[in-house]
Amino acid sequence: MEAIIEGAISLWNTTGIVGFMQNGGWGNALMILVGFVLLYLAIKKGFEPLLLIPIGMGCILSNIPFAYIASVDPTSGDAGFIKILYDAGIESGLFPVLIFMGVGAMTDFGPLIANPKTLLLGAAAQLGIFTALIGALLLSFLPGINFTLPVAASIGIIGGADGPTAIYVTSRLAPDYLGSIAVAAYSYMALVPIIQPPIMRLLTTENERKIKMQQLRPVSKLEKIVFPIMVITVCAILLPSACPLIGALMFGNLARECGVIGRLSDTMQNALMNTVTIFLGLSVGSKMAADKFLNLETLGILLLGMVAFGVGTAGGVLLGKLMNKLDPKHPTNPLIGSAGVSAVPMAARVSSKVGQEADPQNFLLMHAMGPNVSGVIGSAVAAGVLISVVPTMMAALV
Repeated sequence: MEAIIEGAISLWNTTGIVGFMQNGGWGNALMILVGFVLLYLAIKKGFEPLLLIPIGMGCILSNIPFAYIASVDPTSGDAGFIKILYDAGIESGLFPVLIFMGVGAMTDFGPLIANPKTLLLGAAAQLGIFTALIGALLLSFLPGINFTLPVAASIGIIGGADGPTAIYVTSRLAPDYLGSIAVAAYSYMALVPIIQPPIMRLLTTENERKIKMQQLRPVSKLEKIVFPIMVITVCAILLPSACPLIGALMFGNLARECGVIGRLSDTMQNALMNTVTIFLGLSVGSKMAADKFLNLETLGILLLGMVAFGVGTAGGVLLGKLMNKLDPKHPTNPLIGSAGVSAVPMAARVSSKVGQEADPQNFLLMHAMGPNVSGVIGSAVAAGVLISVVPTMMAALV
């Protein structure tokens, strides 16, 4: 009888009820509710379900007491399956490279080739990266926050709205902050349709939103094949540290455009991309565990990410306004500047949607893809610069 009672007590002590009642268990319960909210936004509201559903489930699973799905079981020493995924794909930087390969295979670089000046819009949108970097260093003066230069650089990449690049840079410069930075980057990527439109409307007039751009010229197959080869070559000569991301992006695009490896291109676009998205989403969501997420530094990262994303959006729109003033013969709708952030193709779709609110006959999607693609390249280049420069600066300071 005594053995039965002890067994019952032991079983009770391993239930989630006891886990939630223990010190800090309220935080796990709160984060599980956050996970449910993410699922609601994805399923009911349709906010980027491919991202938010895996992230939301990762958040829920990682906060279940005594499940050890995203950590190591202290009793057996076995790692949970999401912990294994995180170590293999996020901590190593593998998943971001594979994501870039898939993005390259899915993306038509034709709009950028046809209208090269949109490269400037993508560059302007990277203003958010350096705004967040400076902001992180300033926040370090507050008690309870200690963002070093490598951490600040990693936080800055959130401003490019490029989750894979943020993960890649952070894994190299500030791996201890990988979880919170990855969550912030992917959260803002998923919330592009909510965050960007108010900024775009605030900075443009109705007449500017109605501007119709000239039809893009046709781009030959030869141009599309030469472009990724040329980009890789220039990157290899000027910035080798950006080659892992840029190289994967251009390899995927070359597979798409060359026309002789359709099976490989199809695999990158579908099977590989979908598989890595599932694993990456679960891994990112797992870092929303209460003990790591509910602290002052994480809140600071979320705030900086929001500000940086807004600044990046504004930078692209304002440069679009300037380009329209400087070259009235070739009008530029400033809305496409907001697509200079790296969320492909979400940001381009948002630019088109806001434009059609002003004029239902104004189709900006293909025009917005130019700065959108250049934003991906720009954020990868910024990442390469930070990876090269920040360690050198830290060594000099020491």
